[in-house]
Amino acid sequence: MSGDRPLRCVPTMGALHAGHGSLIQRAGRQGPGEARPLVLTSVFVNPLQFGPNEDFARYPRCLDADLKLAQESGADALFAPSVEEIYPQGESQLTRVQPPKSLQAGLCGRHRPGHFDGVATVVVRLLSLIRPQVLLLGEKDWQQLVILKRVVRDLGLPVQVWGCPTLREADGLAMSSRNRYLSSDERRQAAVLPQALRRAATRCLQEPGLPLAAVQAEVHQALEGAGMVVDYVEAVKPLCLQAQSRLDGLTLLAVAAHCGPSRLIDHVFLMSRAPIVAIDGPAGAGKSTVTRAFAERLGLIYLDTGAMYRAVTWLVQDRGVDPSKAEQVAPLLANLDLQLSSTSNGQRVRVNGVDVTEAIRSPEVTAQVSVVAAHGCVREALTQQQQAMGARGGLVAEGRDIGTAVFPGAELKVFLTATVTERARRRALDLEQRGFEVPERADLEAQIAERDHLDSTRAVAPLTQAEDAIELITDGMAIEAVIQRLVDLFRERVPHDAWPDPS
Repeated sequence: MSGDRPLRCVPTMGALHAGHGSLIQRAGRQGPGEARPLVLTSVFVNPLQFGPNEDFARYPRCLDADLKLAQESGADALFAPSVEEIYPQGESQLTRVQPPKSLQAGLCGRHRPGHFDGVATVVVRLLSLIRPQVLLLGEKDWQQLVILKRVVRDLGLPVQVWGCPTLREADGLAMSSRNRYLSSDERRQAAVLPQALRRAATRCLQEPGLPLAAVQAEVHQALEGAGMVVDYVEAVKPLCLQAQSRLDGLTLLAVAAHCGPSRLIDHVFLMSRAPIVAIDGPAGAGKSTVTRAFAERLGLIYLDTGAMYRAVTWLVQDRGVDPSKAEQVAPLLANLDLQLSSTSNGQRVRVNGVDVTEAIRSPEVTAQVSVVAAHGCVREALTQQQQAMGARGGLVAEGRDIGTAVFPGAELKVFLTATVTERARRRALDLEQRGFEVPERADLEAQIAERDHLDSTRAVAPLTQAEDAIELITDGMAIEAVIQRLVDLFRERVPHDAWPDPS
Protein backbone atom coordinates (compact mmCIF):
# COMPACT_ATOMS: atom_id res chain seq x y z
CA MET A 1 0.00 0.00 0.00
CA SER A 2 1.81 3.09 -1.23
CA GLY A 3 1.68 5.87 -3.76
CA ASP A 4 -0.40 9.00 -3.49
CA ARG A 5 -3.46 7.34 -1.97
CA PRO A 6 -3.91 8.14 1.74
CA LEU A 7 -4.09 5.20 4.14
CA ARG A 8 -6.88 5.12 6.71
CA CYS A 9 -7.20 2.61 9.51
CA VAL A 10 -10.22 1.29 11.43
CA PRO A 11 -8.93 -0.64 14.48
CA THR A 12 -11.32 -3.23 15.97
CA MET A 13 -11.37 -6.27 18.22
CA GLY A 14 -13.41 -8.16 15.65
CA ALA A 15 -16.98 -9.47 15.92
CA LEU A 16 -17.74 -6.76 13.38
CA HIS A 17 -21.22 -5.30 13.05
CA ALA A 18 -22.91 -2.49 11.11
CA GLY A 19 -21.32 0.13 13.39
CA HIS A 20 -17.87 -1.05 12.31
CA GLY A 21 -19.14 -1.13 8.74
CA SER A 22 -20.07 2.55 8.94
CA LEU A 23 -16.53 3.39 10.11
CA ILE A 24 -15.05 1.50 7.18
CA GLN A 25 -17.41 3.24 4.75
CA ARG A 26 -16.53 6.64 6.22
CA ALA A 27 -12.83 5.83 5.87
CA GLY A 28 -13.31 5.19 2.17
CA ARG A 29 -14.96 8.49 1.32
CA GLN A 30 -13.06 10.81 -1.01
CA GLY A 31 -12.77 14.51 -0.28
CA PRO A 32 -12.70 17.12 -3.06
CA GLY A 33 -9.54 16.71 -5.09
CA GLU A 34 -8.40 13.66 -3.08
CA ALA A 35 -7.26 10.33 -4.43
CA ARG A 36 -9.43 7.42 -3.29
CA PRO A 37 -8.09 6.39 0.12
CA LEU A 38 -6.90 2.92 0.99
CA VAL A 39 -8.78 1.44 3.95
CA LEU A 40 -7.23 -1.07 6.34
CA THR A 41 -9.29 -2.73 9.05
CA SER A 42 -7.46 -4.42 11.92
CA VAL A 43 -8.83 -7.23 14.07
CA PHE A 44 -7.00 -7.89 17.33
CA VAL A 45 -8.42 -8.97 20.68
CA ASN A 46 -6.02 -7.11 22.94
CA PRO A 47 -5.25 -8.95 26.20
CA LEU A 48 -3.85 -5.81 27.83
CA GLN A 49 -7.23 -4.11 28.05
CA PHE A 50 -9.09 -6.92 29.82
CA GLY A 51 -9.19 -7.21 33.60
CA PRO A 52 -8.76 -10.49 35.54
CA ASN A 53 -12.49 -11.27 35.69
CA GLU A 54 -13.51 -9.89 32.32
CA ASP A 55 -14.49 -11.66 29.10
CA PHE A 56 -11.18 -12.03 27.23
CA ALA A 57 -11.48 -15.81 26.87
CA ARG A 58 -15.03 -15.76 25.58
CA TYR A 59 -14.89 -12.56 23.55
CA PRO A 60 -16.37 -13.50 20.15
CA ARG A 61 -13.82 -14.41 17.50
CA CYS A 62 -15.24 -14.88 13.99
CA LEU A 63 -12.57 -13.91 11.50
CA ASP A 64 -14.30 -15.29 8.37
CA ALA A 65 -17.45 -13.26 9.08
CA ASP A 66 -15.32 -10.21 9.90
CA LEU A 67 -13.47 -10.51 6.62
CA LYS A 68 -16.76 -10.70 4.71
CA LEU A 69 -18.27 -7.63 6.41
CA ALA A 70 -15.07 -5.61 6.04
CA GLN A 71 -14.89 -6.42 2.34
CA GLU A 72 -18.58 -5.59 1.79
CA SER A 73 -18.10 -2.27 3.61
CA GLY A 74 -15.24 -1.25 1.33
CA ALA A 75 -12.05 -2.23 3.18
CA ASP A 76 -9.06 -2.84 0.94
CA ALA A 77 -7.37 -5.18 3.43
CA LEU A 78 -7.85 -6.75 6.84
CA PHE A 79 -4.95 -7.10 9.28
CA ALA A 80 -5.44 -9.82 11.89
CA PRO A 81 -2.13 -10.24 13.75
CA SER A 82 -1.40 -12.68 16.54
CA VAL A 83 -0.49 -11.62 20.07
CA GLU A 84 3.13 -12.58 19.29
CA GLU A 85 3.21 -10.24 16.28
CA ILE A 86 1.91 -7.30 18.29
CA TYR A 87 3.95 -8.00 21.45
CA PRO A 88 7.00 -9.97 20.19
CA GLN A 89 8.88 -9.70 23.51
CA GLY A 90 5.87 -10.68 25.58
CA GLU A 91 3.84 -8.53 27.94
CA SER A 92 6.49 -8.51 30.66
CA GLN A 93 9.04 -6.84 28.35
CA LEU A 94 6.62 -4.40 26.82
CA THR A 95 7.03 -0.63 26.80
CA ARG A 96 3.62 0.60 27.87
CA VAL A 97 1.80 3.85 27.21
CA GLN A 98 0.04 5.49 30.16
CA PRO A 99 -2.43 8.28 29.33
CA PRO A 100 -2.96 11.11 31.84
CA LYS A 101 -4.54 9.96 35.09
CA SER A 102 -7.01 12.87 34.94
CA LEU A 103 -8.63 11.32 31.85
CA GLN A 104 -8.90 7.91 33.52
CA ALA A 105 -10.10 8.97 36.97
CA GLY A 106 -13.81 8.73 36.17
CA LEU A 107 -16.23 6.79 33.99
CA CYS A 108 -14.87 3.41 32.85
CA GLY A 109 -11.36 4.24 34.03
CA ARG A 110 -12.48 4.09 37.66
CA HIS A 111 -14.14 0.69 37.23
CA ARG A 112 -11.59 -0.90 34.88
CA PRO A 113 -8.12 -0.02 36.24
CA GLY A 114 -5.40 -0.42 33.62
CA HIS A 115 -7.91 -0.72 30.77
CA PHE A 116 -6.98 2.50 28.99
CA ASP A 117 -3.26 1.88 29.49
CA GLY A 118 -3.82 -1.31 27.51
CA VAL A 119 -5.89 0.47 24.85
CA ALA A 120 -3.30 3.23 24.40
CA THR A 121 -0.42 0.76 24.26
CA VAL A 122 -1.97 -1.41 21.55
CA VAL A 123 -3.12 1.53 19.44
CA VAL A 124 0.34 3.14 19.49
CA ARG A 125 1.80 -0.24 18.52
CA LEU A 126 -0.69 -0.62 15.64
CA LEU A 127 0.02 2.90 14.44
CA SER A 128 3.75 2.18 14.39
CA LEU A 129 3.17 -0.92 12.26
CA ILE A 130 0.49 0.42 9.91
CA ARG A 131 1.48 4.12 9.71
CA PRO A 132 -1.89 5.45 8.49
CA GLN A 133 -2.67 9.10 7.87
CA VAL A 134 -6.08 8.78 9.55
CA LEU A 135 -7.38 6.66 12.44
CA LEU A 136 -11.17 6.29 12.67
CA LEU A 137 -12.87 5.58 16.02
CA GLY A 138 -16.51 5.46 17.10
CA GLU A 139 -17.93 8.12 19.40
CA LYS A 140 -19.77 5.40 21.33
CA ASP A 141 -16.56 4.74 23.31
CA TRP A 142 -16.25 8.43 24.14
CA GLN A 143 -13.69 8.18 26.93
CA GLN A 144 -11.50 6.00 24.71
CA LEU A 145 -11.78 8.52 21.86
CA VAL A 146 -10.78 11.44 24.10
CA ILE A 147 -7.85 9.51 25.57
CA LEU A 148 -6.50 8.34 22.21
CA LYS A 149 -6.72 11.85 20.76
CA ARG A 150 -4.68 13.06 23.72
CA VAL A 151 -2.11 10.26 23.33
CA VAL A 152 -1.67 11.03 19.64
CA ARG A 153 -1.29 14.74 20.38
CA ASP A 154 1.11 14.32 23.30
CA LEU A 155 3.34 11.87 21.45
CA GLY A 156 3.30 13.96 18.27
CA LEU A 157 2.17 11.01 16.17
CA PRO A 158 1.63 11.89 12.47
CA VAL A 159 -2.00 10.76 12.30
CA GLN A 160 -5.39 12.43 12.40
CA VAL A 161 -8.03 10.90 14.69
CA TRP A 162 -11.58 11.08 13.36
CA GLY A 163 -14.53 10.46 15.66
CA CYS A 164 -17.55 8.95 13.91
CA PRO A 165 -21.20 8.85 15.04
CA THR A 166 -22.68 6.05 17.11
CA LEU A 167 -24.90 3.64 15.21
CA ARG A 168 -27.91 2.17 16.98
CA GLU A 169 -30.18 -0.84 16.68
CA ALA A 170 -33.87 -0.38 15.88
CA ASP A 171 -34.65 -0.33 19.63
CA GLY A 172 -32.09 2.44 20.23
CA LEU A 173 -29.39 0.24 21.79
CA ALA A 174 -25.91 1.35 20.73
CA MET A 175 -24.32 -1.26 18.46
CA SER A 176 -21.70 -3.34 20.25
CA SER A 177 -20.03 -6.71 19.76
CA ARG A 178 -21.13 -7.60 23.29
CA ASN A 179 -24.82 -7.18 22.42
CA ARG A 180 -24.73 -10.74 21.08
CA TYR A 181 -24.37 -12.00 24.66
CA LEU A 182 -27.90 -10.79 25.45
CA SER A 183 -30.97 -13.04 25.50
CA SER A 184 -34.24 -11.70 24.08
CA ASP A 185 -35.46 -10.79 27.58
CA GLU A 186 -32.17 -9.11 28.43
CA ARG A 187 -32.33 -7.23 25.14
CA ARG A 188 -35.68 -5.73 26.18
CA GLN A 189 -34.11 -4.73 29.51
CA ALA A 190 -31.14 -3.15 27.77
CA ALA A 191 -33.38 -0.96 25.60
CA VAL A 192 -34.25 1.01 28.76
CA LEU A 193 -30.72 2.48 28.72
CA PRO A 194 -31.00 4.61 25.55
CA GLN A 195 -34.58 5.51 26.44
CA ALA A 196 -33.49 6.90 29.82
CA LEU A 197 -30.70 8.90 28.20
CA ARG A 198 -33.05 10.40 25.60
CA ARG A 199 -35.47 11.45 28.33
CA ALA A 200 -32.61 13.11 30.22
CA ALA A 201 -31.56 15.10 27.14
CA THR A 202 -35.14 16.21 26.51
CA ARG A 203 -35.61 17.34 30.12
CA CYS A 204 -32.44 19.42 30.00
CA LEU A 205 -33.64 21.24 26.89
CA GLN A 206 -37.05 21.85 28.44
CA GLU A 207 -35.75 22.73 31.93
CA PRO A 208 -32.34 24.45 31.48
CA GLY A 209 -31.91 25.06 35.24
CA LEU A 210 -32.46 21.43 36.22
CA PRO A 211 -29.66 20.20 38.56
CA LEU A 212 -27.54 17.50 36.96
CA ALA A 213 -27.71 15.43 40.16
CA ALA A 214 -31.46 15.09 39.63
CA VAL A 215 -30.95 14.02 36.01
CA GLN A 216 -28.35 11.43 37.03
CA ALA A 217 -30.57 10.06 39.79
CA GLU A 218 -33.48 9.69 37.39
CA VAL A 219 -31.40 7.71 34.89
CA HIS A 220 -29.91 5.56 37.69
CA GLN A 221 -33.37 4.75 39.00
CA ALA A 222 -34.66 3.81 35.54
CA LEU A 223 -31.79 1.37 34.98
CA GLU A 224 -32.10 -0.28 38.37
CA GLY A 225 -35.85 -0.46 37.88
CA ALA A 226 -35.24 -2.45 34.70
CA GLY A 227 -33.07 -4.92 36.61
CA MET A 228 -29.64 -3.68 35.55
CA VAL A 229 -26.65 -3.32 37.87
CA VAL A 230 -25.28 0.20 37.47
CA ASP A 231 -21.53 0.92 37.51
CA TYR A 232 -21.97 4.66 37.09
CA VAL A 233 -24.10 7.50 35.80
CA GLU A 234 -21.74 10.47 35.51
CA ALA A 235 -21.97 13.99 34.08
CA VAL A 236 -18.64 15.35 32.83
CA LYS A 237 -17.17 17.97 30.55
CA PRO A 238 -16.75 16.20 27.20
CA LEU A 239 -13.16 17.18 26.39
CA CYS A 240 -11.45 16.97 29.79
CA LEU A 241 -13.80 14.38 31.37
CA GLN A 242 -13.95 16.32 34.65
CA ALA A 243 -17.11 16.10 36.76
CA GLN A 244 -19.83 18.62 36.00
CA SER A 245 -22.35 19.63 38.67
CA ARG A 246 -24.48 21.95 36.57
CA LEU A 247 -25.41 22.25 32.93
CA ASP A 248 -22.86 24.72 31.56
CA GLY A 249 -22.41 24.36 27.83
CA LEU A 250 -22.12 20.91 26.31
CA THR A 251 -22.17 18.16 28.97
CA LEU A 252 -21.61 14.42 28.58
CA LEU A 253 -23.96 12.17 30.55
CA ALA A 254 -22.30 8.73 30.44
CA VAL A 255 -23.54 5.40 31.74
CA ALA A 256 -22.17 1.90 32.29
CA ALA A 257 -24.49 -0.86 33.46
CA HIS A 258 -24.51 -4.66 33.55
CA CYS A 259 -27.37 -6.42 31.83
CA GLY A 260 -27.09 -10.18 32.14
CA PRO A 261 -23.59 -11.15 30.95
CA SER A 262 -22.97 -7.84 29.13
CA ARG A 263 -21.54 -4.61 30.39
CA LEU A 264 -23.18 -1.87 28.35
CA ILE A 265 -21.87 1.67 27.92
CA ASP A 266 -23.69 4.59 26.35
CA HIS A 267 -23.93 8.35 26.62
CA VAL A 268 -25.88 11.39 25.58
CA PHE A 269 -24.84 15.01 25.22
CA LEU A 270 -26.90 17.40 27.32
CA MET A 271 -27.55 20.92 26.06
CA SER A 272 -29.77 23.74 27.25
CA ARG A 273 -29.80 24.96 23.62
CA ALA A 274 -28.44 23.95 20.23
CA PRO A 275 -24.76 24.84 19.53
CA ILE A 276 -23.57 28.29 18.49
CA VAL A 277 -20.48 29.09 16.43
CA ALA A 278 -19.08 32.63 16.67
CA ILE A 279 -16.79 33.76 13.87
CA ASP A 280 -15.05 37.09 14.49
CA GLY A 281 -12.50 38.86 12.39
CA PRO A 282 -11.66 42.06 10.56
CA ALA A 283 -13.34 43.39 7.43
CA GLY A 284 -12.62 41.62 4.17
CA ALA A 285 -11.41 38.35 5.71
CA GLY A 286 -14.00 36.32 3.79
CA LYS A 287 -16.21 35.62 6.82
CA SER A 288 -19.54 35.91 5.01
CA THR A 289 -18.62 33.58 2.16
CA VAL A 290 -17.24 30.73 4.24
CA THR A 291 -19.65 31.15 7.15
CA ARG A 292 -22.68 30.79 4.92
CA ALA A 293 -21.33 27.61 3.33
CA PHE A 294 -20.13 26.24 6.68
CA ALA A 295 -23.57 26.79 8.24
CA GLU A 296 -25.24 25.01 5.33
CA ARG A 297 -22.81 22.10 5.61
CA LEU A 298 -23.77 21.52 9.26
CA GLY A 299 -27.45 22.40 9.07
CA LEU A 300 -27.04 25.54 11.20
CA ILE A 301 -28.72 28.91 10.69
CA TYR A 302 -26.49 31.62 9.19
CA LEU A 303 -26.58 34.97 11.00
CA ASP A 304 -24.75 37.71 9.10
CA THR A 305 -24.41 40.40 11.75
CA GLY A 306 -22.21 42.49 9.47
CA ALA A 307 -25.17 42.81 7.11
CA MET A 308 -27.24 44.14 10.02
CA TYR A 309 -24.74 46.95 10.71
CA ARG A 310 -24.51 47.70 7.01
CA ALA A 311 -28.32 47.88 6.86
CA VAL A 312 -28.42 50.46 9.65
CA THR A 313 -25.66 52.43 7.88
CA TRP A 314 -27.68 52.38 4.66
CA LEU A 315 -30.71 53.69 6.58
CA VAL A 316 -28.63 56.48 8.11
CA GLN A 317 -27.44 57.53 4.64
CA ASP A 318 -30.90 57.16 3.12
CA ARG A 319 -32.38 59.49 5.74
CA GLY A 320 -29.60 62.02 5.33
CA VAL A 321 -28.50 61.68 8.96
CA ASP A 322 -24.95 62.54 10.05
CA PRO A 323 -23.41 59.08 10.74
CA SER A 324 -21.05 60.52 13.37
CA LYS A 325 -23.89 61.92 15.52
CA ALA A 326 -25.31 59.29 17.87
CA GLU A 327 -28.17 61.55 18.87
CA GLN A 328 -29.31 61.66 15.22
CA VAL A 329 -28.85 57.94 14.62
CA ALA A 330 -30.65 56.75 17.77
CA PRO A 331 -34.21 57.78 16.70
CA LEU A 332 -33.91 55.60 13.58
CA LEU A 333 -33.56 52.52 15.80
CA ALA A 334 -36.82 53.00 17.70
CA ASN A 335 -39.08 51.38 15.09
CA LEU A 336 -36.41 49.58 13.08
CA ASP A 337 -37.74 46.58 11.13
CA LEU A 338 -34.64 44.65 10.04
CA GLN A 339 -35.26 41.26 8.44
CA LEU A 340 -32.73 38.62 7.32
CA SER A 341 -34.02 35.76 5.20
CA SER A 342 -32.46 32.88 3.29
CA THR A 343 -33.34 32.15 -0.32
CA SER A 344 -31.97 29.87 -3.02
CA ASN A 345 -29.91 32.85 -4.20
CA GLY A 346 -28.45 33.58 -0.77
CA GLN A 347 -29.40 35.87 2.10
CA ARG A 348 -31.76 38.81 1.55
CA VAL A 349 -31.75 41.90 3.77
CA ARG A 350 -34.75 44.21 4.23
CA VAL A 351 -34.92 47.45 6.17
CA ASN A 352 -38.42 48.73 6.91
CA GLY A 353 -39.73 46.70 3.98
CA VAL A 354 -37.04 47.77 1.48
CA ASP A 355 -34.74 45.14 -0.03
CA VAL A 356 -31.23 46.51 0.50
CA THR A 357 -29.26 43.32 -0.17
CA GLU A 358 -27.11 44.84 -2.91
CA ALA A 359 -27.16 48.44 -1.71
CA ILE A 360 -25.48 47.64 1.62
CA ARG A 361 -22.39 46.36 -0.23
CA SER A 362 -21.71 49.68 -1.93
CA PRO A 363 -18.43 51.54 -1.28
CA GLU A 364 -20.45 54.38 0.31
CA VAL A 365 -21.90 52.09 2.96
CA THR A 366 -18.56 50.34 3.46
CA ALA A 367 -16.86 53.68 4.10
CA GLN A 368 -19.25 54.63 6.92
CA VAL A 369 -20.23 51.34 8.59
CA SER A 370 -17.44 51.47 11.20
CA VAL A 371 -18.53 54.98 12.21
CA VAL A 372 -22.16 53.94 12.65
CA ALA A 373 -21.28 50.65 14.37
CA ALA A 374 -19.19 52.48 16.97
CA HIS A 375 -22.27 54.13 18.52
CA GLY A 376 -23.37 52.44 21.73
CA CYS A 377 -27.05 52.81 20.85
CA VAL A 378 -26.54 50.92 17.57
CA ARG A 379 -24.55 48.11 19.14
CA GLU A 380 -26.99 47.76 22.03
CA ALA A 381 -30.01 47.56 19.74
CA LEU A 382 -28.47 45.06 17.32
CA THR A 383 -26.80 42.97 20.04
CA GLN A 384 -30.17 42.52 21.75
CA GLN A 385 -31.72 41.49 18.44
CA GLN A 386 -28.89 39.06 17.70
CA GLN A 387 -29.03 37.49 21.15
CA ALA A 388 -32.78 37.05 20.78
CA MET A 389 -32.17 35.27 17.47
CA GLY A 390 -29.60 33.03 19.20
CA ALA A 391 -31.65 32.15 22.28
CA ARG A 392 -32.42 28.69 20.88
CA GLY A 393 -28.97 28.26 19.37
CA GLY A 394 -28.35 26.25 16.25
CA LEU A 395 -26.66 29.07 14.39
CA VAL A 396 -23.38 30.40 13.02
CA ALA A 397 -22.92 34.11 13.59
CA GLU A 398 -20.17 36.22 12.08
CA GLY A 399 -19.10 39.78 12.68
CA ARG A 400 -16.52 41.72 14.67
CA ASP A 401 -17.54 41.13 18.29
CA ILE A 402 -19.58 37.95 18.10
CA GLY A 403 -17.40 35.83 20.36
CA THR A 404 -16.61 38.62 22.82
CA ALA A 405 -19.84 40.63 23.18
CA VAL A 406 -22.76 38.85 21.52
CA PHE A 407 -22.25 35.13 22.12
CA PRO A 408 -19.47 34.75 24.72
CA GLY A 409 -20.77 31.27 25.55
CA ALA A 410 -20.51 29.92 21.99
CA GLU A 411 -19.31 26.33 21.71
CA LEU A 412 -16.77 27.31 19.04
CA LYS A 413 -15.14 30.71 18.52
CA VAL A 414 -12.94 31.38 15.51
CA PHE A 415 -11.02 34.56 14.71
CA LEU A 416 -10.95 34.44 10.92
CA THR A 417 -8.45 36.80 9.39
CA ALA A 418 -6.07 37.48 6.51
CA THR A 419 -3.32 39.97 5.81
CA VAL A 420 -4.25 43.48 4.66
CA THR A 421 -2.74 42.73 1.26
CA GLU A 422 -4.87 39.64 0.81
CA ARG A 423 -8.03 41.39 1.97
CA ALA A 424 -7.42 44.25 -0.45
CA ARG A 425 -7.08 41.77 -3.30
CA ARG A 426 -10.38 40.12 -2.35
CA ARG A 427 -12.14 43.49 -1.96
CA ALA A 428 -11.02 44.59 -5.43
CA LEU A 429 -12.35 41.37 -6.93
CA ASP A 430 -15.68 41.76 -5.10
CA LEU A 431 -16.13 45.38 -6.25
CA GLU A 432 -15.33 44.40 -9.83
CA GLN A 433 -17.85 41.54 -9.77
CA ARG A 434 -20.55 43.83 -8.35
CA GLY A 435 -19.94 46.48 -11.01
CA PHE A 436 -18.46 49.15 -8.72
CA GLU A 437 -15.40 51.25 -9.49
CA VAL A 438 -12.22 49.61 -8.17
CA PRO A 439 -9.76 51.97 -6.40
CA GLU A 440 -6.01 51.58 -6.64
CA ARG A 441 -4.72 48.64 -4.60
CA ALA A 442 -2.66 50.92 -2.32
CA ASP A 443 -5.77 52.99 -1.58
CA LEU A 444 -7.76 49.84 -0.77
CA GLU A 445 -5.04 48.66 1.59
CA ALA A 446 -5.03 52.02 3.33
CA GLN A 447 -8.83 51.97 3.68
CA ILE A 448 -8.78 48.46 5.16
CA ALA A 449 -5.97 49.31 7.58
CA GLU A 450 -7.87 52.41 8.72
CA ARG A 451 -11.05 50.40 9.21
CA ASP A 452 -9.12 47.85 11.28
CA HIS A 453 -7.87 50.71 13.45
CA LEU A 454 -11.36 52.15 13.90
CA ASP A 455 -12.86 48.75 14.73
CA SER A 456 -10.16 47.80 17.21
CA THR A 457 -10.02 51.15 19.05
CA ARG A 458 -13.70 52.01 19.34
CA ALA A 459 -14.97 52.50 22.89
CA VAL A 460 -17.88 50.05 22.62
CA ALA A 461 -17.19 46.37 21.87
CA PRO A 462 -13.88 46.83 20.05
CA LEU A 463 -12.66 44.20 17.62
CA THR A 464 -10.51 41.80 19.64
CA GLN A 465 -9.82 38.10 19.55
CA ALA A 466 -11.60 36.27 22.38
CA GLU A 467 -9.22 34.46 24.73
CA ASP A 468 -10.72 31.10 23.84
CA ALA A 469 -11.00 31.77 20.09
CA ILE A 470 -8.88 29.94 17.53
CA GLU A 471 -7.11 32.15 15.00
CA LEU A 472 -7.45 31.00 11.40
CA ILE A 473 -5.34 32.93 8.87
CA THR A 474 -6.76 32.25 5.41
CA ASP A 475 -4.02 33.59 3.12
CA GLY A 476 -3.38 31.01 0.44
CA MET A 477 -6.33 28.83 1.47
CA ALA A 478 -9.06 27.92 -0.98
CA ILE A 479 -12.61 28.52 0.23
CA GLU A 480 -13.31 24.79 0.50
CA ALA A 481 -10.19 24.31 2.63
CA VAL A 482 -11.31 27.06 5.02
CA ILE A 483 -14.79 25.53 5.28
CA GLN A 484 -13.36 22.08 5.98
CA ARG A 485 -11.08 23.50 8.66
CA LEU A 486 -14.11 25.10 10.33
CA VAL A 487 -15.96 21.78 10.17
CA ASP A 488 -12.99 20.01 11.76
CA LEU A 489 -12.81 22.59 14.56
CA PHE A 490 -16.55 22.28 15.15
CA ARG A 491 -16.33 18.50 15.41
CA GLU A 492 -13.53 18.75 17.96
CA ARG A 493 -15.99 20.53 20.26
CA VAL A 494 -19.42 19.29 19.15
CA PRO A 495 -19.45 15.55 18.36
CA HIS A 496 -21.69 13.91 15.77
CA ASP A 497 -23.69 12.36 18.60
CA ALA A 498 -24.53 15.86 19.89
CA TRP A 499 -25.23 17.51 16.53
CA PRO A 500 -25.52 15.02 13.63
CA ASP A 501 -24.56 15.97 10.12
CA PRO A 502 -27.69 16.78 8.08
CA SER A 503 -28.67 13.85 5.91
